[in-house]
Amino acid sequence: MSLSVIVLAAGRGKRMRSETPKVLHPLAGRPLLAHVLDRARELEAAAIYVVHGHGTDRVRAAFPARDLTWCLQAEQLGTGHAVAQALPGIPDDHDVLVLYGDVPLVRGATLRELLGAGRRCAVLTAVVPDPAGYGRVVRRSGRIVKIVEQKDATPEEAGIAEINTGIMSVPAKDLRRWLARVRNDNTQGEYYLTDVISTAFAEGVEVLGVQIDDPEEVAGINDKVQLAHAERAFQRAAARELMLQGVTIADPGRIDIRGRVTAGADVFLDVGVILSGDVHLGDRVRIGPNSLVTDSTLGADTIVHANSIIDGATTEGACEIGPFARLRPGTELAARAKIGNFVEVKMSRIDTGSKVNHLSYIGDAAVGAHVNVGAGTITCNYDGAVKHRTTIGDDAFIGSGVMLVAPVEIGAGATIGAGSTITRDAPAGTLTVARARQTTVEAWRRPVKKNPEHG
Repeated sequence: MSLSVIVLAAGRGKRMRSETPKVLHPLAGRPLLAHVLDRARELEAAAIYVVHGHGTDRVRAAFPARDLTWCLQAEQLGTGHAVAQALPGIPDDHDVLVLYGDVPLVRGATLRELLGAGRRCAVLTAVVPDPAGYGRVVRRSGRIVKIVEQKDATPEEAGIAEINTGIMSVPAKDLRRWLARVRNDNTQGEYYLTDVISTAFAEGVEVLGVQIDDPEEVAGINDKVQLAHAERAFQRAAARELMLQGVTIADPGRIDIRGRVTAGADVFLDVGVILSGDVHLGDRVRIGPNSLVTDSTLGADTIVHANSIIDGATTEGACEIGPFARLRPGTELAARAKIGNFVEVKMSRIDTGSKVNHLSYIGDAAVGAHVNVGAGTITCNYDGAVKHRTTIGDDAFIGSGVMLVAPVEIGAGATIGAGSTITRDAPAGTLTVARARQTTVEAWRRPVKKNPEHG
């Protein structure tokens, strides 16, 4: 049977105390709703319906993918009302899975277990030490007969530890019929989705409760405290997954994974490392403390020293970066290239064995093999309107404090004297020096401030 997924994402999230719609708050660097949509896509659903309401323009703009069908809930009248907004487009022969945009940690394996339960109606439940705020799962002789929201629960029902997570699987034909019978005669004055359970029971339909072991997996996010707890839960799981792949993490409690990471053998991550976006780490890569790597591929044996920022860069192996280095998008480092402390590289290729060790900026450049770039060197690539290229040939030696004013080419084996400002091409195999002649002005005196009392 085909599957349609309904994701409820219309709530404002007043307790977040933010102008940002709740489902757009970040978890591991991505909106809460993005994590839920990932799970829906894992299930290869025929259709994904997102019920939206508060901040509708911002929410839709954040998710422009064409595989989503948006359903407006103009008034938030309860979860049953929200699901009803999506039902008209769902065929009767589909199963419906209901998810929540503020429940981001549920695993695909858990949802597959729910969908494979083999019942006309199945709900995901959990036993928690403190069920306050959750709907209680009421059973008779082991069978689920209804779900009662806390505000409508009797004292006996309020003492039940098994809670409803809100996630359920129901055939569309049944759900359509049962929802039509839901009323809002409760303390909230809302149409509860959970009321379909008692209706199913009344029809003699067995409702299966699939109970999960880890309640963190289905924790909803309603305030910044819960968001912080969810972040730590996500990071623990992400760190565990990397360690199972063979990655050594100095302290799993002090690492942040904010994207998709693949890693080879014997990778080491020190404390405070942040991996964001799509990151690929080759064998034996080592990343030092407090470093950020975003959308980058680090080849085998690359070493990143402390406090370095790598964004949109590629290394081809056995490179050394940092400490306090910054690689910006478009940076390519060939094998054994070295980028030292307080060096910034952007839209440039540094070829095999070349070194840019100290306090330099290399932008829009092609640096050949076995080049030495001295401290304080700058490729002056921008003329105020256009970026220009600098080309440095193999085996060139660039002295300290050199300004290379692009467009300019330094020939293979050329040497550039320290303190030069190079505005024309430098021939291969020669020494080029471009400095003003040093002059000492004997009679010059440094200006002295006037006494304020005497004007």
